[in-house]
Amino acid sequence: MDPRARDWYTRRTTSSSAWAPAALLERKAGTRVSVVIPARNEQDTVADVVTQIRRALMDEIPLVDELLVIDSMSTDGTAERAAAAGAQVRAVGDIAPGLERRAGKGEALWQSLFATSGDVLVYIDADLTEWGPHFVTGLLGPLLDDERTLLVRGFYDRVLDLGGDITTEGGRVTELVARPLLALHWPQLAGVVQPLAGEWAARRSLMEQLPVPVGYGVEFSTLVDTARRFGLDAIAQVDLGRRAHRHQSVHNLGVMAAEILAVARRRSAAPYADEVWLPRPVREVPGGWDEVQVPTGERPPAVTVGQYATRQVRTW
Repeated sequence: MDPRARDWYTRRTTSSSAWAPAALLERKAGTRVSVVIPARNEQDTVADVVTQIRRALMDEIPLVDELLVIDSMSTDGTAERAAAAGAQVRAVGDIAPGLERRAGKGEALWQSLFATSGDVLVYIDADLTEWGPHFVTGLLGPLLDDERTLLVRGFYDRVLDLGGDITTEGGRVTELVARPLLALHWPQLAGVVQPLAGEWAARRSLMEQLPVPVGYGVEFSTLVDTARRFGLDAIAQVDLGRRAHRHQSVHNLGVMAAEILAVARRRSAAPYADEVWLPRPVREVPGGWDEVQVPTGERPPAVTVGQYATRQVRTW
């Protein structure tokens, strides 16, 4: 491992158990905390995610000020179930007038800047099945402890659908694409255990300055851009324990991998086509092929968009 990465890992890695909710409440002072849950067709799990956070960190201990679900063009009951569980729900496309409607996880997180007022934003995936509110407190800890910390990444033991096996490895795209890219191009970041983890937190002052890929490249881009602009010590990581969630098909992971590669190539100044398509064979149709367009677009830093300065945030 790069000596910089080893040193960073030793100094900047903590466990979620080190950050008790009551202690964080004392450190919070006037800091506003927003939890953002991007969701697309997650009606089976989103309500539990909302309920646990609201009960533990809003009702029992008032640590979280806003709990927002960004509905990314769901076609099921995601929005209704999230609202019934107690979240504020906003739909992509209805947040900032005049902005075109786009799908994608990064787009949901980018638009959440227009719909929240928190100084600190905690991002939690909507498809979690084994987790806990300590995900939120663990990610908040380093931010409330040190104002120089701008970005906190989570990692965990992943519960796989292989007879209950547990591994600390990241997902397939993480281990086969993201971590090799970091080792090759940004070796100082090799100590980041799971660079594509969906649970992470950041200061608004950071996120509003960064360009944001509209798709699944947002975690990778934020990590690389933060290190490049502000240095390794602006980043911390937290062991969150165990995590289980719905796994994606290999075909979908192929699109995700292409998104990560596009983000990495842009940041390494290598050119690529404006439109990228991923062809896939369709076995059910003789000689059939399917093509999926890889989301390679990025949103500009929020502070450069006129609607950001004039945004109207709904408060609880």
